Amino acid sequence: MARYFVGDLQGCVNQLDELLAAVKFDTRFDELWCVGDFVARGPDSLACLQRLRDLGDAAKCVLGNHDLNLLAVLTGIRKANRKDKLAAILTLPEAQQQEWIEFLVRQPLLRQADDVVMTHAGIYPQWSLAEAAELAEEVSISLQRAWRNQKLPQWLQKMYGNEPPCWSPQLTGPNRIRFIINAFTRMRFLDAQHCLDLDAKDAPSKDTEADGLQPWFVFWQPQPVTLVFGHWAALQGETGRDDVIGLDTGCVWGEHMTLLRWPDGQRWQAKNPGASV
Repeated sequence: MARYFVGDLQGCVNQLDELLAAVKFDTRFDELWCVGDFVARGPDSLACLQRLRDLGDAAKCVLGNHDLNLLAVLTGIRKANRKDKLAAILTLPEAQQQEWIEFLVRQPLLRQADDVVMTHAGIYPQWSLAEAAELAEEVSISLQRAWRNQKLPQWLQKMYGNEPPCWSPQLTGPNRIRFIINAFTRMRFLDAQHCLDLDAKDAPSKDTEADGLQPWFVFWQPQPVTLVFGHWAALQGETGRDDVIGLDTGCVWGEHMTLLRWPDGQRWQAKNPGASV
């Protein structure tokens, strides 16, 4: 069996198809681990969702911030961003929209197998790996319970916001859920107190250092696993570490999509000839 990891899809289905064809992906033997953000700014978000669903058990996904946003749009608590190309999903019959809601709420925030773990944005460095897995499961249980009890819109409404920026095990209720989600799906920089800064989105620079900000993975202590994440296109995958692998290489911004085979690390890339945003 071959295990492949792919960076943020963001609706770029042509590049996904190109990569799967290049490695002769076979659902009988292979797995595709997707770091999240299946949808949003690229040309065909619906087709990306369909590809992942068609892979069946061979697809191992985690939720990204854009996937959670799609849930909010589908449940009517947010309007679609005009830059997000979601019309093909939003014009589906209600029954089919509900199927995609179910598909999304069943995706976790963290997946782990053997010596590798995957999340969308990373893992908050004050958490141990075991604690991170427990907190991710806590959110998944809460999300799925809200969906089953027909309270998903209310749950998603409370999800939005940048507060609290700092973690405490004593956090409860929506504040606790919000921080965990922000850490797993939106995190890039932390300040000296390890509080989230959710405004800075560019690559690390002298300016971010001057503001007292460091990439989250600077604080991540070596673990007996390799961590794979996406979300941060401006990094172009550069973390300076072999045990923390960034796979968002900006396909939707006119760069390329990256596919990584684990554990040998061989990579394939599919170029996007023009930005889709």
